[in-house]
Amino acid sequence: MRLPIQSLAHGWLIVLCFLILLPTNMRAGLPEKIKQTEQYQIYMNLNQVIDDKLKVEIIVPVIEEQEIEYHIPKIVPGTYAVYDFGRFISEFSAQDQQGEALEVEQLSENRWKIKEASRLYKISYLVDDSFDSDLDNHVFEPAGTNIEQGKNFIINNHGFFGYLEGHKRQPFKVNISRPSGFYGATSLNLVSSEDDTDVFLVDNYMDFVDSPIMYNRPDTITQMIGGAKVLVSVYSPNDVLSARFVMDNIKEILSAQKEYLGGTLPVDRYSFIIYLFKGKSGSGGYGALEHSYSSVYFLPEVDPEALVKTVRDVSAHEFFHIVTPLNIHSEEIHNFNFIEPKMSKHLWLYEGLVEYFAHHVQVKHGLISFQDYLDNIQQKMEVADRFKDDLPFTELSAKCLDEHKDQYYNVYQKGALIGMCLDIQLRNLSNGKYGIQELMADLSKSYGQHQAFKDEELFAKIEELTFPETGEFLRTYVDGPSSLPIRESLALAGINYDAEKVEKQISMGNISLGI
Repeated sequence: MRLPIQSLAHGWLIVLCFLILLPTNMRAGLPEKIKQTEQYQIYMNLNQVIDDKLKVEIIVPVIEEQEIEYHIPKIVPGTYAVYDFGRFISEFSAQDQQGEALEVEQLSENRWKIKEASRLYKISYLVDDSFDSDLDNHVFEPAGTNIEQGKNFIINNHGFFGYLEGHKRQPFKVNISRPSGFYGATSLNLVSSEDDTDVFLVDNYMDFVDSPIMYNRPDTITQMIGGAKVLVSVYSPNDVLSARFVMDNIKEILSAQKEYLGGTLPVDRYSFIIYLFKGKSGSGGYGALEHSYSSVYFLPEVDPEALVKTVRDVSAHEFFHIVTPLNIHSEEIHNFNFIEPKMSKHLWLYEGLVEYFAHHVQVKHGLISFQDYLDNIQQKMEVADRFKDDLPFTELSAKCLDEHKDQYYNVYQKGALIGMCLDIQLRNLSNGKYGIQELMADLSKSYGQHQAFKDEELFAKIEELTFPETGEFLRTYVDGPSSLPIRESLALAGINYDAEKVEKQISMGNISLGI
């Protein structure tokens, strides 16, 4: 049926008025005629959830290659597990500036080859979240993604966004349209927030995936500690936990960490992003994942008082990652390969020493009793006994993704005990004047955030900074199969230790803590 011209014009007038009145972030598609530059320009609208998925649109940088691959990470730093985030991508397409489709071949779960790439203008695809996924190999939630329309979005950027091969060091401009009243908790550089759209600028892909974002109606608090602006943001579906309660319970340990690190913090900002859940998690665990300027927590929504110790202990561990690997790391981390990663040999440094610091700072500054500290050391010795003691720690680290992945949890047990023994030895050799704290400060000065060390040269560097005996300790007990000299080390600290075999079974109701 043909409508009279007058009625048709009237109808178009109504539609036009509707579009004018519609909020910007509800209009479909990208702004017209976006010019290609040297940066990635990302657009994602949290108001437009499609079958529990979000659409990602990327105006790519100008490139000259005739064929190029787009990569979504197989693995990301800090996880030490292969998650294949490309599994959650669907309807992948590439277009030129006239909107014509370019040929795309999916090479693997995480790689797409784009033909005639010199014409490439835009990439788009849908992203499913991992929190409620029924796929095998469930992603540990602090490293995962969440899409709860109108409630909460966990945007671990490695789960939503990728990069063109050979172009991961180019900058990103990220445009995220959010529901009215929502706030994005992150340590990213926010350059504008107008019309319910946040715009972030990031120097490169490595910094981008190192900066998660959580969107929801805000429960946040900020406080200056040690020269750093500390943000706590909490999503508690039933309002069981508040950001203020968390800040009140972690600011004491953050202040202690400030003193432990010499009086100031080596970062200017830090964000604690906390998501609480009810029931059982998809991965069967809970815990946190560290980043250079933030950490993401996935914890059960239980009585706040019951959460205090977990929040304090886990936040103490995660926060110390501002030292390592942020300021002390190997080339394998500095030039991380998101598709075919090569792991560093020094997990004892990145995770073991950080776990040692997390408890040592508390006893040193009177936050826990000396007996509680000894109980923690004893527990780590008991758990470490369940793993292969004759496996060199450097070998465990280098092969933690495959051959020795069943030994990985020992990083937080024997790794912390390595830190304790090394600290005692250093203080013994220096008459109490030099320990692990001073060593980490010296290593930070030698390297720093933008300079990596070579894996095979680290022990020699530490020996140069300290004593010949320190180098021998590292080669014998970290790079070799020898059992740690725990009895001898504790004796130097005035503690008598006798090993005794104790049979103990611990049940946590199929719930485990992961860091």
